[in-house]
Amino acid sequence: MTIYQFLLPFLLWVCLPHFCSPEIMFRRTPVPQQRILGPRMPRSDGKILHRQKRGWMWNQFFLLEEYTGSDYQYVGKLHSDQDKGDGSLKYILSGDGAGTLFIIDEKTGDIHATRRIDREEKAFYTLRAQAINRRTLRPVEPESEFVIKIHDINDNEPTFPEEIYTASVPEMSVVGTSVVQVTATDADDPSYGNSARVIYSILQGQPYFSVEPETGIIRTALPNMNRENREQYQVVIQAKDMGGQMGGLSGTTTVNITLTDVNDNPPRFPQNTVHLRVLESSPVGTAIGSVKATDADTGKNAEVEYRIIDGDGTDMFDIITEKDTQEGIIIVKKPLDYESRRLYTLKVEAENTHVDPRFYYLGPFKDTTIVKIAIEDVDEPPVFSRSSYLFEVHEDIEVGTIIGTVMARDPDSASSPIRFSLDRHTDLDRIFNIHSGNGSLYISKPLDRELSQWHNLTVIAAEITNPKEMTRVAVFVRILDVNDNAPQFAVFYDTFVCENARPGQLIQTISAVDKDDPLGGQKFFFSLAAVNPNFTVQDNEDNTARILTRKNGFNRHEISSYLLPVVISDNDYPIQSSTGTLTIRVCACDGEGNMQSCSAEALLLPAGLSTGALIAILLCIVILLVIVVLFAALKRQRKKEPLILSKEDIRDNIVSYNDEGGGEEDTQAFDIGTLRNPAAIEEKKLRRDIIPETLFIPRRTPTAPDNTDVRDFINERLKEHDLDPTAPPYDSLATYAYEGNDSIAESLSSLESGTTEGDQNYDYLREWGPRFNKLAEMYGGGESDKDS
Repeated sequence: MTIYQFLLPFLLWVCLPHFCSPEIMFRRTPVPQQRILGPRMPRSDGKILHRQKRGWMWNQFFLLEEYTGSDYQYVGKLHSDQDKGDGSLKYILSGDGAGTLFIIDEKTGDIHATRRIDREEKAFYTLRAQAINRRTLRPVEPESEFVIKIHDINDNEPTFPEEIYTASVPEMSVVGTSVVQVTATDADDPSYGNSARVIYSILQGQPYFSVEPETGIIRTALPNMNRENREQYQVVIQAKDMGGQMGGLSGTTTVNITLTDVNDNPPRFPQNTVHLRVLESSPVGTAIGSVKATDADTGKNAEVEYRIIDGDGTDMFDIITEKDTQEGIIIVKKPLDYESRRLYTLKVEAENTHVDPRFYYLGPFKDTTIVKIAIEDVDEPPVFSRSSYLFEVHEDIEVGTIIGTVMARDPDSASSPIRFSLDRHTDLDRIFNIHSGNGSLYISKPLDRELSQWHNLTVIAAEITNPKEMTRVAVFVRILDVNDNAPQFAVFYDTFVCENARPGQLIQTISAVDKDDPLGGQKFFFSLAAVNPNFTVQDNEDNTARILTRKNGFNRHEISSYLLPVVISDNDYPIQSSTGTLTIRVCACDGEGNMQSCSAEALLLPAGLSTGALIAILLCIVILLVIVVLFAALKRQRKKEPLILSKEDIRDNIVSYNDEGGGEEDTQAFDIGTLRNPAAIEEKKLRRDIIPETLFIPRRTPTAPDNTDVRDFINERLKEHDLDPTAPPYDSLATYAYEGNDSIAESLSSLESGTTEGDQNYDYLREWGPRFNKLAEMYGGGESDKDS
């Protein structure tokens, strides 16, 4: 134990440099030279002030970190040449950690550390020391600064910034391909010993990967690593300080390495032959099936393009590549026919679209397969010999004549018979018909080109055995023209001749129209039906003619109008002609030939009114009508009389007490029959459905004969209202409150009730309940007082 106590300080002294001694004696250094403290200040005696350089120097102290002893750790000793050992000097320490982390013996100048120090927290401390006179407290030496530097020990293991790294490297990479670099850090002092020198090694992941000891770069260690065989690898890297020697601290990290895909696998069809079936009725573009070549690669390296490279069905089928599923979809390119061909063979090729030249040696990146497509028979509808038909027929053709024939056949091998029919929606007038057996189209009604030049029909062909299988075809019938219409005047002509006309004067130019449409165009001829002494027709040979006068002067008083028959003929075969009659009026004209009057009665009539005058007259009539209507309305308003003519006519009104009756079952309510038949009045009965609102019971009076003046008064007033034109145009209830003379019911007013108060009996109020007790006491008590 004694040897160990002496050996440990000896080893520490050997390991540390000589300037790291924890105890340093400072001595005064004589310096003959002097240092100027500041600018020279002139004095009265002409001398310059100088500061003498301090007489003691400070050096660095060195302290080992992580001290584990129980006592304070000794740092060093401060000593001044002025210290005589008599205790007259006092050492003072200030700066980083002074008084807390570092303390000084003020008598001896020994410095100690009070706790463990970690260099990784703080590598050095800067402090200031001063020696002062204990009695005067004046410094004997200027304050000086010194540094305590913490010596490092290997107390920190290397650490990686990430616990788990993720990296990737392409498959089939050559040996030595860099994957990723990992770096560990050591918090120890790299400038002191090997505490921070890190060496890397691989603990897990061999023989696939290796790591460079100095740099931490991970590289591949095996050639041709195939992703399809193994994709994920886990590598554990160790970082050890002290240069990897024994006793060094270490840390580890995990690196997950993924082999990324490269195109090193060609596509392969799982089958050499693929069989597909398709109905012959499948339309163009129908997908009939798919083929798929598998590729062990992924992503774009597995993308495949399909094509048909050979076979007898290259014209009938096509193939497209579905990018999402990487399948080749075979579709119908042309219409199929089971009766023509029942089997097709295709040779389909699948090839990678992204080929890596580095792997050409692995073989061609393509594959082929044979696709056999069988056509299945279906019951097909009939097929017409043409896609449409055009028939031309003259409009004068006889009814029942065949104008053409449509032909259709059943494409199936069974060859079912065909039945033809017309779609009547295209022949609403039923002008045509068709033979159901042979498809002959014939006329069933006369044709007229002038009504309809074209007829667009639809013929339906259906199998007799399966009527649902049908086909439609368009049949266009063009009606050819026949000259069966005579020409006529183009318009109605209002022709007149002046009385002062001269022979040969033009009075009208006429033209004609014809509904027919001859191939050579229209050509008309004009002539008179008979020789006319007054007028003649001159043909202009351009489908127009002129009407000319033949005599000098006409007299409208003798003949007011002339009828001129004109014959119009066409130039087609057979020739058609018609006679049109012109009505020529004889009119009075001015010198320039302008018509003034065309009837003899016009001479006796005054001059006509102008349009402006007629409009003024109409406006006046309208204004007068409006005035008359307003006057009648005001007069009717004045005739209305108010219901109450004067203040003296005011009568009593019925006062409503919001009393709701008992309906039809209420037989104890007021009966209007009492007014009409007073003799039928009964004893007053109290209503059981409501609380009575009156305090007086009417007195029973002897019945009197029927009072007729009430009935007469009501009838008279009713008659007045029926005959009053100003009465409201609806039923209303008029209340007169007239009782007549000496009515049995007497007056309904309560003004005279005071005179009969003594005759009233109020004992019944006690029977109505506690609410009416007060009234019973007031009225009943009054009577008792009066009696007393």
